[in-house]
Parts: sequence; C-alpha cells; structure tokens
Amino acid sequence: MADITALQEAVLALPDDDFARFRQWFSELGWEKWDRQIEEDSAEGKLDHLIAEALEAEEKGTLREL
Repeated sequence: MADITALQEAVLALPDDDFARFRQWFSELGWEKWDRQIEEDSAEGKLDHLIAEALEAEEKGTLREL
C-alpha cells in the first residue's frame, strides 16, 4: 500500500477538476462500503435490536416519522 503521506500529497497536487472527480469517486466508494457493512450487519442479525426497538415504539405510539 502506498504511503499515506504520498497519497495526501498527490491529492493536494490535483487540479481542481481532477480533485472534484476524485472527491466524487471517493465519496461514492465510502457509501458503497457503508452499504455493504449495513447488509452484512443485517444478515448477521446485528440490527435486530433496532427493529425490535422501532416496533416497540410503534406499539406504544411513540414512533416518530422521519
């Protein structure tokens, strides 16, 4: 893996247009990784407590709409 300092310097040296493209790509990459983690956590039951909490709040009438 490249040295983080070299990566930082390369990003700082990018022209504005290239930096914008890089920023967009990097943001999308982060969201894709986050989506995969949520899917994995859900499949492993790690989010079940949140579902139970929401269902309980709905039963009590304390569930807030987003």
